[in-house]
Amino acid sequence: MVSIADVAERAGVSPTTVSHALSGKRKVSDRVRARVEAAMRELGYVPSRSAQNLAIGRTRVLGLIVPDIRNSFFADLTHGVEATAIRHGYNVILCTTGFDHAREVDYLAMIRSRAVDGLVYAAGAPPTNSQLGALLGDLPLVLVDEEVPGANAPSFVSDNLDGGRLAAEHLLGLGHRRALVIAAEGGLVSSDLRVRGFQDSWAASGAEAPLVAAGAFTEEGGREAIGPHVEALRGEGITAVFAVNDLMALGAIGALQRAGIEVPGQVSVIGFDDIPAGRYAHPRLTTVRQDVDELGRRATTALIAALEEEPAARPDRHVLPVSLTARRSTAAPPTAQGKADNRG
Repeated sequence: MVSIADVAERAGVSPTTVSHALSGKRKVSDRVRARVEAAMRELGYVPSRSAQNLAIGRTRVLGLIVPDIRNSFFADLTHGVEATAIRHGYNVILCTTGFDHAREVDYLAMIRSRAVDGLVYAAGAPPTNSQLGALLGDLPLVLVDEEVPGANAPSFVSDNLDGGRLAAEHLLGLGHRRALVIAAEGGLVSSDLRVRGFQDSWAASGAEAPLVAAGAFTEEGGREAIGPHVEALRGEGITAVFAVNDLMALGAIGALQRAGIEVPGQVSVIGFDDIPAGRYAHPRLTTVRQDVDELGRRATTALIAALEEEPAARPDRHVLPVSLTARRSTAAPPTAQGKADNRG
């Protein structure tokens, strides 16, 4: 195997000069550089990428941690991160945690030990801010989609509070006055803000305070969370369900349909995210849309800027707007439909 020493001998220079010519960290004359390049061609020497990275103190690899790649929301987020990284000459190491706290902590420790240049972190079961600092040290970090309270890092999130408000206003506008909210377990900031936005708008309307159930951030979590409330949804006047992500909403719809409850004929259901599965569900899912690709793009751009520019990125909170997409899973409640029929 041809080494730098072989190239140096053929070019008539020292191995250190060859290293300088490859890394660009120190200036060498054009004449010497030409001799080094000619020697490399003659010997068929290909520089080691890892050696070059070591010389410049960079790996040009970013870490990305997401909770669940099976959820197309996080698949789209990953696409936004990776496409942006590649455009800037970086590669991405992907870790998925399954919303498991211990696994998340293990991956955070592993990411630091693998000498990536920085981390884009979509927390699913995050450690505390102090734990996060201990795990990552001074590794450049950008948070995306989910916040870690107190973290000294830039964050890029959707306007979750406004999304909850949009969901409530949509249902209230249809005539609903009693609702069930399906929140996520684990105290995630995004879920808490969506629930708060919904509750605030619901209270401002004078309607009865919504019930709140909680489950895993999955389709199964939605089914399990709504299970104890099926009878209340069948006959006690609760006519609407807001789930804090689309998978939970789809799970809730499935549970309602298996119980013989029509969606939206008897109960309307609205989700949050606008994943592709919701667009093709039966009925098609009304939801609050996030621009997930833009989240990934902006978070990755900010991380790369922090790596390549001075000063370091400030720990600002960047909030992207959301919008309501109304489809077939929401309609006026049965009582309102009956009044409309009578008027007709």
